[in-house]
Amino acid sequence: MSTTRIIIGARIFDGDDYQDGADLIVEAGRVKAISPRNAAFREAEIVDASGLLLVPGFIDLQVNGGGGTLFNEEPTLDGIRQICSAHARFGTTALLPTLITDTREVRTAAINAALEAKAAEVPGFLGLHLEGPHISLACKGAHDPALIRPMDKADLDEMLTCITALGCLMVTLAPENATKEQVLALANAGVVVSLGHTDTSFEIACGYAKAGARAVTHLFNAMSGLGHREPGLVGAALAIGTLGVGLIADGFHVDPAAMGIALRAKEGRGQIFLVTDAMSTIGTDITRLHLNGREILRKGGRLTLADGTLAGADIDMLSSVRFVHEKLGLSIAEAIRMATAHPADAMGIANQKGRLIAGADADFLLLTPELQLQSTWIGGLKAFEAPITSGEKPCGRA
Repeated sequence: MSTTRIIIGARIFDGDDYQDGADLIVEAGRVKAISPRNAAFREAEIVDASGLLLVPGFIDLQVNGGGGTLFNEEPTLDGIRQICSAHARFGTTALLPTLITDTREVRTAAINAALEAKAAEVPGFLGLHLEGPHISLACKGAHDPALIRPMDKADLDEMLTCITALGCLMVTLAPENATKEQVLALANAGVVVSLGHTDTSFEIACGYAKAGARAVTHLFNAMSGLGHREPGLVGAALAIGTLGVGLIADGFHVDPAAMGIALRAKEGRGQIFLVTDAMSTIGTDITRLHLNGREILRKGGRLTLADGTLAGADIDMLSSVRFVHEKLGLSIAEAIRMATAHPADAMGIANQKGRLIAGADADFLLLTPELQLQSTWIGGLKAFEAPITSGEKPCGRA
């Protein structure tokens, strides 16, 4: 059987620009080219995507769960499989299962599960995001304060040991509980250090960026705000050109007006990218879940602890893309970049993910002009096809 597949008839957005009048040629799970067909590919399998929009698959760098599975509660290979499968139904072709603040034992289990998922080549698995426990008590959000602590040598060694085999590792930390020397060691090893859950000052944040921090976790949430005399981490995120910045676009975590201000203010080559911060509710009808022994309630698109604290998000990536397009007025191209090229740039994997360029993984979506998902493809293979029934939309908010 031929390993070459050609998707014809679609309007192609490659992650940077539209490529009209061409087809996507996929070979052995990678992008061969975007070009008109020619005799060299006469034996290829043809996929007719006439009238559809073909775009890179979405990349989500902060995913707590999905499909009824919460990574903190099931830090296993099967848990990762379930989460990746659930999010493929909403256009995500690469994600970082995210472990929030927990015990040393749970973190070790999560790292081992991630290494197993890497070895097993689980479709949609990109790497791991450790969000805590080295964060600030003052900006803990929904993290269990009893489990927050400073980074020690054992913590650092465990992360440095796994990064080579894992490939992609993001670590959210706060200057209050991690030193610049630790950040430098992580950055030099290839870990993407993200500042978050911190009440740090603008000046200190700048120092940590110079030490190697490359990102900021869920802008505006659980961090020092932008003041006219103390710009805080929000100010640093927008002013420091090297920082990529995650944004939850569900309309609850950040007001649309603040999103627009941030997008207009962001400096430098680091871009604002979408994250879902999704919990286990995605793709299910469950109304409550548990995290670190605490109940989280799902109501009206929000997930909250008993005291009303937001606890993750109840949104998928395709709905996030639609939100910034419809509510903020971003072009479809820029909305898609926020879920593809921008997170790929933040992780340093632009030659592999986020754009449909020669040699990149053939992760892509087929969408209707109204941004309804028709199918999800990972490594050139169809991972999900939306069921089409009368009066039913095939995708959207879970």
